[in-house]
Amino acid sequence: MCGPGSALNFDKTAFQGSPTIDNKWFPLKPGTTYTTTGTVAAEDDTTERTVTHTVTGLTKVIDGVKTLVMWDRDYQDGALVESELAFFAQDNAGAVWLFGEYPEEFENDKFVGAPNTFIHGISGSQAGIAMQAQPRTGTPEYVQAHAASVGFLDCARAYEDNVALCVPTDCYEGVLVIDEHNPLEPDVGHQRKFYSAGTGLVRVTAEGGVKQETLDLEKIEQLSDAQLADVNEQALELDEHGYEVSKDVYAKTAPAEVATKTP
Repeated sequence: MCGPGSALNFDKTAFQGSPTIDNKWFPLKPGTTYTTTGTVAAEDDTTERTVTHTVTGLTKVIDGVKTLVMWDRDYQDGALVESELAFFAQDNAGAVWLFGEYPEEFENDKFVGAPNTFIHGISGSQAGIAMQAQPRTGTPEYVQAHAASVGFLDCARAYEDNVALCVPTDCYEGVLVIDEHNPLEPDVGHQRKFYSAGTGLVRVTAEGGVKQETLDLEKIEQLSDAQLADVNEQALELDEHGYEVSKDVYAKTAPAEVATKTP
């Protein structure tokens, strides 16, 4: 799908019983919120963008694997345009896999649907590798996820390493750069994602494509017990709403459950 050597070798028995994700490039600790800010420049205008990534205390079993639930919110010029649940699990070798996404879309503050929902094992969708256990430059591309029903195919490769950069949260050295693209949408171009060991994603840039996006890590927050409880409640409401909205896909999954109440 993403060239020679990219065939998916998914084995549900290769995953841990716990949803712990401690890959140094992609650590997900429940109760952590990462905020990235930047701009998206098109030919006719530039949009201010803010994305919050919150690691909830929820888990969701998908195809027998207990995944950790991430809640992402995407704001453009201050308005919410997407609220998404994404599902990750780490295999025994240390690779982090993406098992699906439930992205609700909004226009003018009104919910308009979730047409790009995909879940591993449903409608032919396949989980893929969000982050390799030991990413190395010069190795073949790999599949981050594939959902033909919604035209989703993310291909990635370790593009560069030992990069130094500064963003609002800190200055980082030894940064890993992952190049991502969807070969089904060549006009979109490529994304470059910059990861720092122990922190995770610190920068996003665009190469080619009609829109030029740049996002930097603005802040990292550790939620209090009360804040995490509130996040869990809101994410559970989003999970429940998915059963009404996506009857052919999301409604076939097991409900999310609270696993972590304290960060």
